[in-house]
Amino acid sequence: MVSRQIVSVVGGKEAEAAGTPYRSIDPARIDEVVAEVRLADAAVFAGACRTAAEAQREWARVPAPVRGRVIASIGRLVEANAEALAALVTQEIGKPYAEALGEVREIIDTCDFFLGEGRRLYGQTVPSEMPDKNLFTFRVPVGVAAVITAGNFPVAVPSWYLVPALLCGNAVVWKPAEYAAASAHALYRLFAAAGLPDGVLNIVFADGGQTYAGLETALTEGTVHKVGFTGSSAVGRSIGELCGRHLQSPCLELGGKNPMVIMPDADLDLAVEGALFAGFGTAGQRCTSLGTVIVHDSVHEEFVRRFTRAVAEARVGDPREGVLYGPMLDHKFAERFEEYLTWVRPHHTVVTGPTGRITAANPRGDFTGEGGLYYHPVVVDGVRRDDRLFLEETFGPIVGVTTFGTLDEAIELANLPGYGLSSSIYTTDPHAAFRFREGMGAGMVSVNNSTSGAEAHLPFGGNGKSGNGSRQSGMWVLDQFTRWQALNWDHSGRLQKAQMDVAEIVPDLGYRL
Repeated sequence: MVSRQIVSVVGGKEAEAAGTPYRSIDPARIDEVVAEVRLADAAVFAGACRTAAEAQREWARVPAPVRGRVIASIGRLVEANAEALAALVTQEIGKPYAEALGEVREIIDTCDFFLGEGRRLYGQTVPSEMPDKNLFTFRVPVGVAAVITAGNFPVAVPSWYLVPALLCGNAVVWKPAEYAAASAHALYRLFAAAGLPDGVLNIVFADGGQTYAGLETALTEGTVHKVGFTGSSAVGRSIGELCGRHLQSPCLELGGKNPMVIMPDADLDLAVEGALFAGFGTAGQRCTSLGTVIVHDSVHEEFVRRFTRAVAEARVGDPREGVLYGPMLDHKFAERFEEYLTWVRPHHTVVTGPTGRITAANPRGDFTGEGGLYYHPVVVDGVRRDDRLFLEETFGPIVGVTTFGTLDEAIELANLPGYGLSSSIYTTDPHAAFRFREGMGAGMVSVNNSTSGAEAHLPFGGNGKSGNGSRQSGMWVLDQFTRWQALNWDHSGRLQKAQMDVAEIVPDLGYRL
């Protein structure tokens, strides 16, 4: 039974939909449909960008502190609906309810931070080199932001784009993941209820091909001025190439192969706890999920023993219950994960037991995974630096383990895959912690903490295969959704030429005591 019928909303009105209907399922109960989505085509996406461009002009004239009050209202509306929104996230993507509540809390935190930025979109007054002249800088909105997000964080990550973009006076066309359409539509309704004018925020449901074609049209027409994308590195490259042809710099938040280094002086129980959450929270389907544990030779055997035991004792199952993780997000992620399992080679040791889908024929203890896309957690020891399991992102509940002898070797291994999103080190030695930070190419470094976890007032983003150096969250994201404008005001009543009509005070450089 279909519980929701969802279509795109452009200019405050439901858009006519084309294309094949898409069914968003409950991955814990794959026979249950959460929402039936009418997918839009490229023309609808491009049209939404034109609508947004019209609405943005008036929205930009609203004083920034007033826009901040709208952001405050969004935060309060999300807070009042937190349980319902979290329950929908759990139902639609299988994220454990406690994690889903934390995700919703992140939206509230983001709104709480940015409501004040409406009064702090600071420019500067700058002294001029000439008299009777003043220099100023201003932040101005970019215009229309096209935001394309994944569904593993269907409401938190979009808020990282939507909240600052709207606060800065931009209009937005948002394309969420189809498999998380109900969660996205619910978040859109909460934003709209805060009083946003029609057309300032538009939501378009479309597949990847139609979205790309619509975005290409909009960039050609000049109705999109910033692109934000969260997703795979491969798609991110395509988005980056398209934007580059139009002289735009997108905000790209891509995949990761996030390392965790375990030093010989590490608190191993704490490290195991961090590795368990980083590797298997959200069934390993985070861009910040743990990829490889890099363990010092002297503690390798003991760490693997404790980690294996912790994984064996962890609960996998219904995300509405107290479990470490639930199902895969959708069928396509389950199929892709099965491909990753083929990367396990004869020189590897799977220390955690069964692999593959949890079924009655392949159970996890008493749990048979009936009706859901559940997969066994996998820890692979003996991973080598030239293995695909070491070099490539594996989006799912699988963690590799390798060893090192010196800190320099650990840093080399941690950087080797070429991603640069998140990283972690467990140590009690401050010297090692700071050496690790200095040596890492990742945008985020944790000490004695997992590779996963973000706070609303810190920059989030990666380098290398993980992104183009753009940052989300905190004051740093303002640079994504504003442009600097310089003003010089000469009230001298005469033309003063910079670098030419500057007074010169001549020193006596030959003077000596």
